[in-house]
Amino acid sequence: MHRSWFRVFVAFTLLLISGRARADDPARKSAQPQPQAVVAADHARRMQAGLKLFKERVRPILTRSCLDCHGGKATKGDLDLSDRAGLVESGVLEEGRLVALVAHTDKPHMPMKAPRLPEPEVDAIRRWVELGAPYDRPLIELSKAASGRKASQKDVIGADARNFWSFRALKVAAPPAVRDEGWARTPIDRFILAKLESKAIAPNRAAGRRVLIRRLSFDLVGLPPSPEEVDEFEADRSPNAYERLVDRLLASKGYGERWARHWMDVARFAESHGYEQDYDRPYAYVYRDWLIRALNDDMPYDRFVRWQIAGDELAPGDPWASAATGFLGAGAFPTQLTEAEFESARYDELDDMTSTTSLAFLGLSAGCARCHDHKYDPIPSEDYYRMAATFATTIRAEVELPLGDGSKPTKAQITSEGLPHTKHHADDRGFPHFYAKTYVLNRGDVHQKKAEAAPGFLRVLTEPGVADAFRVDAPSGWTRTSFRRAGLARWLTDVERGAGRLAARVIVNRLWQHHFGRGLVATPNDFGAQGERPTHPELLEWLALDLIHNGWRLKRLQKLMVMSAVYRQDGRFDEARGRVDREDELLWRYPPRRLEAEPIHDAMLDVAGLLDRRMGGAGTLDPNMTRRAVYFFIKRSQLIPSMMLFDWPEHLVSIGRRGSTTTAPQALMFMNSPLARRCAEGLSRRAGSKTAAEAIQKAYKIAFGRAPDAAEAGLATSFLTRQAAQYRAAGAADADARALVDLCQSLMSMSEFIYVQ
Repeated sequence: MHRSWFRVFVAFTLLLISGRARADDPARKSAQPQPQAVVAADHARRMQAGLKLFKERVRPILTRSCLDCHGGKATKGDLDLSDRAGLVESGVLEEGRLVALVAHTDKPHMPMKAPRLPEPEVDAIRRWVELGAPYDRPLIELSKAASGRKASQKDVIGADARNFWSFRALKVAAPPAVRDEGWARTPIDRFILAKLESKAIAPNRAAGRRVLIRRLSFDLVGLPPSPEEVDEFEADRSPNAYERLVDRLLASKGYGERWARHWMDVARFAESHGYEQDYDRPYAYVYRDWLIRALNDDMPYDRFVRWQIAGDELAPGDPWASAATGFLGAGAFPTQLTEAEFESARYDELDDMTSTTSLAFLGLSAGCARCHDHKYDPIPSEDYYRMAATFATTIRAEVELPLGDGSKPTKAQITSEGLPHTKHHADDRGFPHFYAKTYVLNRGDVHQKKAEAAPGFLRVLTEPGVADAFRVDAPSGWTRTSFRRAGLARWLTDVERGAGRLAARVIVNRLWQHHFGRGLVATPNDFGAQGERPTHPELLEWLALDLIHNGWRLKRLQKLMVMSAVYRQDGRFDEARGRVDREDELLWRYPPRRLEAEPIHDAMLDVAGLLDRRMGGAGTLDPNMTRRAVYFFIKRSQLIPSMMLFDWPEHLVSIGRRGSTTTAPQALMFMNSPLARRCAEGLSRRAGSKTAAEAIQKAYKIAFGRAPDAAEAGLATSFLTRQAAQYRAAGAADADARALVDLCQSLMSMSEFIYVQ
């Protein structure tokens, strides 16, 4: 090995000597031009050609099409095209990115809100970049639109930005006139029917009563109606039977359990820290219990918002208000850190609070402005950091709260200030848990601090000159918290001067989505430029104003939605209308929807007679738990397998809308899981009767709320006969009972069991 290495070394040395000798050869020297002269001459030619192209072709293009968004200090996405220094600093010259952006081969397409540049203009920019992208002088001097900009212009949100549909003040829209007056039951129906009539589409007829009670029960409480409830509703011919059913379900304790689970998706709620170690947060469940309680009590939504941000400051005498702040601290956090990671981890924590707040309540991705101005929405980095500074001293804490009547205090995880922090492993290395000041960071880098960020709000949603109006002063003698969060909470729900108009639109849309399968805005967590536009903008405005004018009461608004004729339609499809509106955006039918993981789990236990209705308290990781699925302990690294099969979220970021996949393991769960078998046994016990025919009738009524038709009854009878014969042949003494269990398991495996019509 030594000799081999030596031979390589000698050969390499000889090669170097040979190369140097060739370079020193006089003949080669005289034949080669001087490199510096060549480079200088070539550079001069390229510069001259580039400047000529810039003045004649590129400068007019940039001034006309680019400078309004990317000029001087009024820049978007940290891209400043006003001079060459800004262009180079932005990094878009690297790997041809500028050309890719204007050629629309990379995103974000530029210009963003205008057609693609003509191909000759793209070619001119491409050639200019190849020639070194030279400028003869800054563009800022050449643009009339830019000439009046000051250095502080980056801090100003223009009128055009404020005029975006979701940022505007709410606009009163009267329900439109329609031709078919008899179909409309509520003002909602007029908005829907007017659009249908404009497309010459007729809505579907009303669904049958069995379909309606099943639809309502799953929507409002997340459980199937009992056979007795179905029979009673079908037999009740009084004119207000449907309304009384709606009122009963809205008053049910199951309502809070059902709708709290929807909000837990939005709040990225979980009960562990996440990351590799994923230590438990054993007292985080109190926030979930507060959600259930608040929704059952029909807490006004504006208070619901404010308490999750600053309940401890706004209602210090109410222990449940402190429990509500569990929202802020529900995000993941890496508990094992080195000293070098302390500050960046804290900024990540602030980012989680800021991003989730903006997504959950405003449907805006403010977190995208952490490293640069938001590329699509009018959210400068400064606004992001001002909002983050609101949470500068906010930490997780575990405290005793007197939540029960006369019972001992309950330990709860809250998110507040001035309390002992929740302990974790980074404490051993001196993690400070918060830094007193928050800085604007260049490109989100803690090593590139700029100015200190003062607490503030998103200016596109704030009337100019009124920021101080949201300040909340601490009570006399109060020193524990800063009351910055109280100011943010007030701003979030102020309809006239703050973000309340957008908050109202967002929650109305979330309610609509869960009742109709799709929001009026199909992107519930994105009401910005990249989000979908509302299919019925006037209806969204009308509903938001209705919510505000009626005390922000969610149950009242939900009742209005489910009382409508559009909600009561059946799901019949026909190709003629489908060709006009394939995706049912105009709501001419009520399409079937698969249940989510939680109501599937709960319905299995309910029809089996095994559902434990106890409410509240700590959850469990036991996949065979018989309480409602909302009480599963959510450990980020150990999610419940049966729930994950049906698209349970990963609880890392705010989820506005779950996916709905169909996979083979879903069917295998019903066929093979121990829980499915236990539930089938429970259903068979409830359906057991003297005759097979009676058992079949009962099983269908319990599972589907209806009797089997003649064909289904015949198939079920044949199935029981064959199965029982096979069990007897195998020597089973309880052949008939086992066959009935198999039938019940088959019924629970049918699509009808997990779909709402």
